[in-house]
Amino acid sequence: MKRLYVGLVALSLIWGTSFLFIKILVSSMMVWEVVFWRCIFGAAVLWGIYIWNGKHQLSKLPWGSLLLVGLTNNALPWGLIALSETNISSSLASVLNATTPIWTGIIGLLCFGIRIRGKQWLGIMVGFIGIIILADLGNLSLFNNGMTGIATMIAAAICYGFSSQYIKRYLHEVSSITVAAVTLTLASLYAFIFAEMSGTINWSLVSDPSIFGALIGLGVFGSGVGIYIFYYLIQKGSAEFATMVTYLVPVSALVWGSVILSETLSIRMIFGLALILIGVYLAQETKKSKRGKQHEQQTRVS
Repeated sequence: MKRLYVGLVALSLIWGTSFLFIKILVSSMMVWEVVFWRCIFGAAVLWGIYIWNGKHQLSKLPWGSLLLVGLTNNALPWGLIALSETNISSSLASVLNATTPIWTGIIGLLCFGIRIRGKQWLGIMVGFIGIIILADLGNLSLFNNGMTGIATMIAAAICYGFSSQYIKRYLHEVSSITVAAVTLTLASLYAFIFAEMSGTINWSLVSDPSIFGALIGLGVFGSGVGIYIFYYLIQKGSAEFATMVTYLVPVSALVWGSVILSETLSIRMIFGLALILIGVYLAQETKKSKRGKQHEQQTRVS
């Protein structure tokens, strides 16, 4: 459990800057260019880790499942997020992204037959209330920010919800680093095809120092290291628990703002943060209790 919580916090700190980097990149690149390059940078790091770990067996992998995950967890949602940030602010995008755990629970129930007990639903809802308080949603002019951006961001959250449940169900026996490296590589191929269909990739843009730096932050850390941690959380924890990281991403953005920009935290922000942390704890507590009961039952039988 300690590793899961450490991984969740680490991932939130990494992804806390992702929406900012995306906002920077979409001002100079086409949507699918951004997705292509973040996949390339991330895949390069993951394959380095893969080779370092001495994993070289690729022939017996469930390629059909990996192709689907590469599309639904990487290429498609990242394209939708980049598109949304051409219409809405990065802060609003991060708040809408925080609907992911709710979609994950609904999709798990409807499509995968996963029952989420009351305590876990309570955690998801408490965390989401914390997000609303943290973001001060009453001061956000949702309809003035572009309905296209709102709709595409929610669509991305739904993609994450589906793929997270799918990974937990069908890819739990494949190592996290293998899933991450392969799916990100496949996602780069999807993105390249989509980019070529929408317009030619401007290869020279990567040489721009500001763009290259943003791609390091978004690709190497957000897409490479971040995706590896995310798949680890799904496989070792649960899809619902892993997607709770989207509740912590706005919190991480506040932390970065406080540390780097010396921004102050209001009472409202602290209260919202407290609710989010309680929600994250409750969402995983149900799963832990369920495992504990199963262990006790097995012990009694033996």
